[in-house]
Amino acid sequence: MMDDLKRFVPATFVVLWATGFIGARYAMPWAEPFTFLALRFLLAAVLLRLLMVALRSRRVGAREAFHGVIAGVLMHGVYLGGVFWAIHRGLPAGLSALIVGLQPLITAVIAGKLLKETILPRHWAGLMVGFAGVVIVLWPKLGLLGSGVTAATLAASVVSVFGMSLGTVWQKRFASGADLLAGTFWQYVGGTAAAALASLLFETQAVEFNGELLFALAWLVLVLSIGAIFLLMVMIREGAMAKVASLFYLVPATTALIAWILFGEELAPIQIAGMAIATFGVGLATAQVGTRARASR
Repeated sequence: MMDDLKRFVPATFVVLWATGFIGARYAMPWAEPFTFLALRFLLAAVLLRLLMVALRSRRVGAREAFHGVIAGVLMHGVYLGGVFWAIHRGLPAGLSALIVGLQPLITAVIAGKLLKETILPRHWAGLMVGFAGVVIVLWPKLGLLGSGVTAATLAASVVSVFGMSLGTVWQKRFASGADLLAGTFWQYVGGTAAAALASLLFETQAVEFNGELLFALAWLVLVLSIGAIFLLMVMIREGAMAKVASLFYLVPATTALIAWILFGEELAPIQIAGMAIATFGVGLATAQVGTRARASR
């Protein structure tokens, strides 16, 4: 039964992660990015702490907590902080998504070096094909770049990509053995600290509470910070990092589909072709080594 449910984890994660644009779309006009993220991460940490108490979750030691905090600073503080800040400063979401699309390739390189994971030529080909599919999906959205494309916003996007890649590898290397609830709680302690510090240094902490902001906050805390991150932690614990990271190639395509359904955004034939290519690339990158190949190692 559990094995049957695990088959749905990757697809469920991609769909949930892709809905993150809904929260960002509704929240950004009403709060500064680091201030909003600090509030989001704090609420997620509080909810996780309550769940730990209610479910009598196993506590983690100081070493596991430390590694969880570091992973949280990288995966939540640096990654989401960089993305939200760049978009808030005018970087087009399509260009931001394209830069973030480099994450699976960067993660594969880091995982190969630090985790000693063997990535076969077929998997490298899948990563390259997947990125090509992402470029095709996002291409129609890259026409209007605007004044938000600056050295600062581009640098923030690049830093965010490395933050996510390093964070997931750090989680796999040092913190994947921790209790799921407790480990994720400490991640959000780190994310809250990083976002709060950035908010104090660079923002006014102004927040205008209204229906849109509260909806965005509830959605991002419950669906993304709890639901999607839990699924990501499960996949990191049980899978090779390059294969897990390749799933992020499906996010732009899924986001485009959701935007088409909910907001009537145009979905061009070239984007549909890009979705098919990205899906094929992920299939290559996540393909299992055959029984004979495994036996010959």
